[in-house]
Amino acid sequence: MILGVLGGSGLYDLDGLTEPRREEVSTPFGPPSAPIVSGGIGGARLLFLPRHGLGHRFSPSEINYRANVFALKSLGAQRILSVSAVGSLREGLAPGDFVLPDQFIDKTFRRASTFFGDGVVGHVGFAEPTCPAFASAVAAAAAPGGKRVHRGGTYVCMEGPQFSTRAESQLHRSWGADIIGMTGATEAKLCREAEVCFASLALVTDYDAWHASEAAVSVEAVVAVLRANVAGAQDVIRRLGEHVAKAAPCTCARAAAHAVITAPDAISAEARGRLRLLHGRDL
Repeated sequence: MILGVLGGSGLYDLDGLTEPRREEVSTPFGPPSAPIVSGGIGGARLLFLPRHGLGHRFSPSEINYRANVFALKSLGAQRILSVSAVGSLREGLAPGDFVLPDQFIDKTFRRASTFFGDGVVGHVGFAEPTCPAFASAVAAAAAPGGKRVHRGGTYVCMEGPQFSTRAESQLHRSWGADIIGMTGATEAKLCREAEVCFASLALVTDYDAWHASEAAVSVEAVVAVLRANVAGAQDVIRRLGEHVAKAAPCTCARAAAHAVITAPDAISAEARGRLRLLHGRDL
């Protein structure tokens, strides 16, 4: 079993890997954010990739999401956990809490969020964007850590890099959304197309801009809570392997079956090569 982890703000490395090594990976979509660190942990092989790059060099709009997911898939990742900092849109989701969202509202507009295009048209179902079996394993791994863990919820994915205005924050609350971040929906879409199980571990750092009795979100406040959250997230990752091994079966590995609708004789050799790892059986 091979697990992939996309680390977010504050989570740039992972302690406790046995026989760690760095993997330089090239992809048809360009380079990933950083070399991938692989090693053993909790009975599983783990592939760790910091989405913002070493030293946090890439903003949410600059991340090469396609290369990141493709690189993890190419090294054998069957499940990918996205760890990210988020703002809370609900009174009951406090800074320091963990949330495992199961829905997304995508408000991004400056980034590539599909492997299709450039001569190949494909459509995948996305009504349920996370893998329930994998999310259950993440929830079980998080339970012993002493954090409040909320299963389910809607994640608004905004472009950034600015935080929300107060009016935007109130609008998102009126939609019934629960948390807001800048990366989750893009990674969820690409994992679905890549037929990889996906789950999100969202670390609440602030109350966004809506809360009348709390200061508006600031980088200083986020970083202070983030340090404690990251330690808890590392513990979850270290326990995850044993719980994934007992996870129920799912259908993610066939999520993009029959997705390609372009006629086979209209697909170029270049496009076939670009998508062979992901959709070779349908090309």
